[in-house]
Amino acid sequence: MTDSTRRDASWGKVMMAKLTMTKLFSAACVMALSLLPSQVTRANTVDIVHDGFGAYDVGAIWGAGEYGSLANTGLYMVNKTSDTGIGDRWHNGAMPAFCMEIQEPAPTATYTYDVVMPDDVYNSVTGGTIGVTKANYLRELWGRYYDPAWATGSFTSQQDAAAGAFAAAIWEIIYEDVPGSPMQWDVSTAGVSGFRADYLDAATANKWLHSLTGSGPKADLLAFVHNGQQNYLVAVPEPATILLLGLGSLCGFAGRKRRDRVSCRTGRISHSGMVGESV
Repeated sequence: MTDSTRRDASWGKVMMAKLTMTKLFSAACVMALSLLPSQVTRANTVDIVHDGFGAYDVGAIWGAGEYGSLANTGLYMVNKTSDTGIGDRWHNGAMPAFCMEIQEPAPTATYTYDVVMPDDVYNSVTGGTIGVTKANYLRELWGRYYDPAWATGSFTSQQDAAAGAFAAAIWEIIYEDVPGSPMQWDVSTAGVSGFRADYLDAATANKWLHSLTGSGPKADLLAFVHNGQQNYLVAVPEPATILLLGLGSLCGFAGRKRRDRVSCRTGRISHSGMVGESV
């Protein structure tokens, strides 16, 4: 065999090897892409159901399709049973959350919620997402004034009133246009969207809103969203908090006062139970 023939044979073997590797790589890419859609659509989720209340008050809500409806206004407890992706930041079990949608019911069965940034939550009443500015107001409100005591144990009337004011402040930010100055926030006066809240501690809610500067401490918040069910605003727990929540879940949150299971939208309600019918 001549040197030229040997070179041609060697070159042929090299080309065959490269062709085989290219085919294998292409097949691997096709397989990976075929798996990608199902992984993306359920990348970050939690399975939750509404499971009572922490501290809360009862107020009359206007706007978002409500016309003075009495509603539980305060801290909601949701029970998480499963997750995917970053949903594992929360241990399974009871966890605190605040309602982001007055017009939707609390889930009475377990639903799979997507975990998203608050900025990206769509509001069907305003016709747009919350956006960066409002989301940062929510982060600062939570960072300055959220009280973890609202989620466990029994609650004083002052704690119930404070949790109700906090929820009203959240709704004011979500449903109303961003004012030229934080001093113009007012939960007791209907704005562009018509939102207002009566029979709550409006003075505290407005005081908190007026103090927001955009440069204060900001909590790490995410949102649980599901079309047709209430969306929820939640804090991402610190590592030490995650450990405590895990222990609390094992103990069944025995010290937490059980509250009636109703949505934001309710009939006449007292702290001892439901008096009227849901709207």
